[in-house]
This record gives sequence, C-alpha cells and structure tokens, in this order.
Amino acid sequence: GHEQLLKMMEERMMDVEQKLRLVKRLLQDKVHQLKEQLSKNTKADVMVKDLYVENAQLLKALEVTEQRQKTAERKNYLLEEKIANLNRIVKNLASPSFSP
Repeated sequence: GHEQLLKMMEERMMDVEQKLRLVKRLLQDKVHQLKEQLSKNTKADVMVKDLYVENAQLLKALEVTEQRQKTAERKNYLLEEKIANLNRIVKNLASPSFSP
C-alpha cells in the first residue's frame, strides 16, 4: 500500500507539473500577445498625435486662406465701385461734347 500511494503521488506530481508547464506556455503566449498589442497601441497613439498636429496646422491654414479671401473680396468690391465711378465720370465728360 505504501509503494502504491507513493506511485500515485508521483503520477499526480507529474500531472501537476505538466499542467503547470501548459499554463506557463499559455501565459507566455498571452504576454507576447499583450506586448504586440502595446506596440500597436503606441504606434496608433503616435499617429493620432501626428494627425492632431496636422489638423491644427490645416485649420490655421484654412483660417488664413479665408481671411485672404475676405480681403480679396473687399478689394474687388472697392475696385468695382471705382470702375463704376470712373464710368460715370467718362459718361459725364463725353455727354457735353455730343450735345449741340
């Protein structure tokens, strides 16, 4: 009985060791998987920050462009007014010379 008990305990120990090796391998796989995910997340974080900076630069460029467009529209309006005034002046200057 004593040897049989010893043999049973050895078998249980071997079984436990085998299960522990399996658990260790599974944990190592999980650690590897988590390290890869961390690496991907870090790269994605850098990309998000780069996009945030680029977006801020594009918004500033858009603001400058819109301001330039407003300035150009104001200048265009003033030029159209000057042209209209010059046309009136030319018309007024030309009118007396055609009258009898």
